[in-house]
Amino acid sequence: MTFVPPTAEELGLYLGLAEIDGERADLLIKQAVALAESVVKPLPDQATAVVLSVAGRAYINPQQVTYETIGPQSVQRPAGSGGLYLTKADKAALKALAGRGGAFTVDPTPDEATASPTWPVIDGRVPGEPYEPGWGYR
Repeated sequence: MTFVPPTAEELGLYLGLAEIDGERADLLIKQAVALAESVVKPLPDQATAVVLSVAGRAYINPQQVTYETIGPQSVQRPAGSGGLYLTKADKAALKALAGRGGAFTVDPTPDEATASPTWPVIDGRVPGEPYEPGWGYR
């Protein structure tokens, strides 16, 4: 399956808004998809959550305002809570969704390897005789 970007209506539902500017929302979704594709391409099907998060931040707070006073009310937002960007968590989520996160193991043993020794066997060695480091077998 290929990634299908979310719609403006889905962004409005995600943000809990009854009305949404469809053209602006579509632009922000396109830009969020482009940012996400700079990390993982092609985007996995589940990347919709990250795209909605990125577009939602930009829709709600496009100028990255951190402090605002209107009349007797004032609002302080965390720094970096607006604008169009990917957080470190967004990037990590995209990589994990694409199967690129976490630990893995590489087995360097060739498929044709056997359990038999590949080093030269010393002739004349008596089995059970102790090994003398530096001199070989006595």
